[in-house]
Amino acid sequence: MQPSNSEAPQPLRPAQTDRRYYLFLITYLVLLSALGSFVNDMYTPALPAMARYFHASASQTQLSLTFGMLGLAIGQLLMGPISDRYGRKIVLVVSLLVFVAGAVASIFSPNMPVLLVCRLVQGIGAAGGYFLARTIPADIYHGRDLAKVMALIGAVNGLAPASAPMLGGIIADSAGWKAVFIVLAAFAVLILCFAPKLKESLYKVDRTTLPWYKTLPGYINLMKDTPFMVHISLKGCTLGLLFAYISATPFILESHFGFTQTMYGIIIGLNAIAVAVGSMLSLRFHPFKNAVPLATLILVPSVAVGAFALWRLDSFVIFEISMIAMLFGCGMIFSVGNTLAMNEGRQHAGEASALLGIAGYVVGAVVSPLVGVGNILHSTAIVFVALLAPIVLFAFWTSRLKPDLGQ
Repeated sequence: MQPSNSEAPQPLRPAQTDRRYYLFLITYLVLLSALGSFVNDMYTPALPAMARYFHASASQTQLSLTFGMLGLAIGQLLMGPISDRYGRKIVLVVSLLVFVAGAVASIFSPNMPVLLVCRLVQGIGAAGGYFLARTIPADIYHGRDLAKVMALIGAVNGLAPASAPMLGGIIADSAGWKAVFIVLAAFAVLILCFAPKLKESLYKVDRTTLPWYKTLPGYINLMKDTPFMVHISLKGCTLGLLFAYISATPFILESHFGFTQTMYGIIIGLNAIAVAVGSMLSLRFHPFKNAVPLATLILVPSVAVGAFALWRLDSFVIFEISMIAMLFGCGMIFSVGNTLAMNEGRQHAGEASALLGIAGYVVGAVVSPLVGVGNILHSTAIVFVALLAPIVLFAFWTSRLKPDLGQ
C-alpha cells in the first residue's frame, strides 16, 4: 500500500455507517469462514466409509484432509498479494467457482489419488472464503473494534464446526459420502449468489500499484516482524491441535468406540460449541492477550488427561470431557491469535491474512496423517502432547509482548 495513503484519515466504510449492511456483512463473513470449516468438517464422519470404499488405510484416507489443508495454504499464499492488487471481491468470486469445480469432480473420483487432487482443488477454492473472512474486517476496523468483529465471527462460526459434522454424518448415513460433496458445492453456489451485494472493502487508493507477483517479497517483511510471527505461530500450533483432533476422532469414535456416523457428528458438533464460547470469553480480557495464559492453563491438563485416556484408560467419558476443555482453550487462543496478528499486519492485510491461514494449515497438513499411523489411540496421544510444547512456548512469548490493540 502507499505510505501516504496509510497515514491519511480513512473515510468511514458502509459497514460503519449502515446498520443493515453491517448485519449483512457479518452474516456473509460467517458463511465465508464456514466454507473454510466445511471443506474438512462436513465429510470427516465419512472418513471410515471412504477408507472402505477405496480400500485404503486410515492414514491414507486422512491424506484427503492433508490435501485439503495444503490447498487452503496454497490458495491463501496466492490470494494475499492478488487481492491486495485487484481487490477482495474478484478473488472471492473466482475462488468460489474453483471450489464448486473441485467439489463436483470429487463425486466422480475413481480412486484415492484422483480424490486427493480434487481435495487440493477444493482447498484452493475454499481458501478464498476463509482468507477474506479475516481480511475484510481488517480493511475496515482496527484495535478493539477489530477484536469485537473477529471474535463475533469466530463465535458465531462455532456453529460451522458444530453443525457440519452432524449434517455430514446424517448425509453420509442416508445417501453416502459422495452426497456430502454435492451439499458442499451447493453451499458454495449459495454464497456466490449473494456476492453481488458485497461491497468492495479495499478501495483502489489503498491497493498496491505493483504487479501482484512483485508483492510476494512482502511476506518476507512480515516474517521479520517478531510480534506478528509469535501471534501466527501460537494460532498455527493451536490449530494443528484442532486438526489432529478432527482427523483422529472419526476413527476413534466410530471404529474404536462403535458410534455411528450420525452420532459421531452430534458428539463432535456439540463439542465445537466450546470453541465458540472460548472465543467470546476472550473479549472480556484487557489487554486482549491476557486471555492466552488462562487458555494455556486449560490446555495443559486437558491435553495431558486426554492423551492419558487414549493411551492407558480407553475411556470415552474421560476423553470426551478433556476434549471439551481443550476445545474451549483453543477457542480463546484462536480469537486472540487472529485479532492480534491481523492488527499487527493490517497495513498488508492480504499477505498477513494469508500467512495467518497458512501457519495453521501447514501444521494441520503434517499432523493429520500422523494420528493414523499404527495404533490410532497411541499416535493421537503422542501428537497431542508434541503440539502442546510449542503452544506453551508461544503462549509465554505472547504474554511477554506489549499489548498492540491500543490498551
